[in-house]
Formats: sequence, C-alpha cells, structure tokens
Amino acid sequence: MSTALINSDLPGLALLSKGKVRDVYATSSPDLLLFVASDRISAYDVVLKNGVPDKGKVLTKISLFWFDKLKHIIPTHFVTADIDEMPEEVRQYRDQLEGRTMLVRKAKVIPLEAIVRGYITGSGWAEYKKSGTVHKIPLPSGLVESQKLPEPLFTPSTKAEQGQHDENISPEQATTLIGHELYQQVSTKAIQLYKEAADYALTRGLILADTKFEFGLITNAEGKQEVILIDELLTPDSSRYWPASSYAPGNSQPSFDKQYLRDWLVHSGFKKGQESGPEGHEGEGWSMEPSVVEGTKKRYEEALKMLLSGTQ
Repeated sequence: MSTALINSDLPGLALLSKGKVRDVYATSSPDLLLFVASDRISAYDVVLKNGVPDKGKVLTKISLFWFDKLKHIIPTHFVTADIDEMPEEVRQYRDQLEGRTMLVRKAKVIPLEAIVRGYITGSGWAEYKKSGTVHKIPLPSGLVESQKLPEPLFTPSTKAEQGQHDENISPEQATTLIGHELYQQVSTKAIQLYKEAADYALTRGLILADTKFEFGLITNAEGKQEVILIDELLTPDSSRYWPASSYAPGNSQPSFDKQYLRDWLVHSGFKKGQESGPEGHEGEGWSMEPSVVEGTKKRYEEALKMLLSGTQ
C-alpha cells in the first residue's frame, strides 16, 4: 500500500487554509486558488491521525466526474485539473500534486451546509424517531430507517470551523442566516443537483441516500453576484452511497462512505464531542487500525469504479 499524504508541502505557495481534507493555497492569480485533496479523513468532525492512501486522488476523480456531468445545472468553481495548465509556481510540485489537485475560482463561501436527503438515515433518522421531524420539518408517521422519502428534502446545517461541530438547523433558521432570496436559490439548485445525481447513480447500481453541497458567490462579467458550486462534489466523504442490490428499508444499510469508519469508532468507544483518542492524547488522537484503513480505501475505490463504469 502506498503512503498516505497527510499534509501537502508546497513551500513556494501561501497556505490559506487547512480543512479536514483539503489544503487551499493562493496562486499568482488573485482570482484563482489551488485545492489539494490530502489523504486525511475525518469522522464526527474529528480528523484521524493516520490517513487513507490515495483517498485524495479518488475524491478528486469523483468530483471532476460530477462537475462535468452537472455543469448544465449551475456554474462551478472548477477551472482545470491539468497541472500543465496551472501557474508556473504550481507545476514545480507535480510529483506531489498529480491526480489530487484542482485550480478553482475564488468565491465568497455561503455559510451553509446544503444537505439533501432522499432517504431517512443518520442524524435525520435519529431526530425522526424522537419527534417525527427532520431539521424540524414534519414528516409522515410510520417511516422506517433507510426508507425513501416521498420527495428529496433540503435540510441545511451550519458550516462549522475545523474542530467544531456542524449543527442541524431548520429552513427558517437558514433563511435568517443567509437571506430569503439566496436560500431559495441554494435550496432549489441543491434539490436539482441531488435528483439528477441520484438518478444517474441508480443506473450504476448505487443509491445516493444523501449528500452535502457547498455554494459560493462570485462577481460575474456583468458585475452581478452569481451563485456557483464549490468544494468537492458527491464524493464518499460528502455523500452516503448504498449498494442498490442489497437495499432493504427497515435497517441501516451497508455503504461506500465513511459510515464504516464511524461504526468502527463507536465500537472502539468513541463518543461524539469527545476528541481524546485511545492513546490518551487530547485533541485529534484517534488512529485507524490497518484493517480499517484498508476497508475504507476499498469502499471508496469501489464507489469510484461503479460511478465511472462505462464512461471512459
């Protein structure tokens, strides 16, 4: 197994931010940023100490596929993944960046996690069992775990800083946060993106149970603010994919996403909000066992293979 790239090392570029997975660098163009997908992995908003080798390359390949497939719905921040087309200061790091980097347009991030749920699972299922609602949205009674919802549901959450926890909020709270007009644009586009992606995924034997989009604002050629799609897109890091062949509502489903890692963490004694690891370190002290690294890697690679089958 190859070595995981935990931290990018580009001393000639200014590091602007380091997220749970991506390192973002400035470039010689004031309008363009360099996104580098590391092999870090997070669960419950905690970044694990060790990574999953080549995970960043898998995420990048899946994002590039979806950016191209869904570009007719909404403009995106994607410019190029070809290092030869990137600024000179980037090309010197080809060996480190090949397959895991994108040049993107700089945008003002809309402070909302735009989550769309087509099936009731995860935190949505936990809330529904208690109150019959998801993000305070009333749902029909009698739903069972993993059941397909009558219509995809836009369920926003706050966008937390690293180390903090995203918080599920109601549509009313989200509207207050970003304004009615912007909320309508984001929610409409998110539902449209989800529906088209879910329809396609099903033709490849995958159920897209839910996903998270991120949006930003740019000033277009007419000098007006325009909403665009940013960050990653429909990867196993930001989405819940289930194999359609074994789908059976009424229980949790096997998945090609981080649920496998989450389940291992919980089984190992992890509690959400408790970042101290088994080694006794404070903060981000959890390390995956080799079998969990390999199991996670295989699930991500299988999702990539299924999504792109017959497209290349």
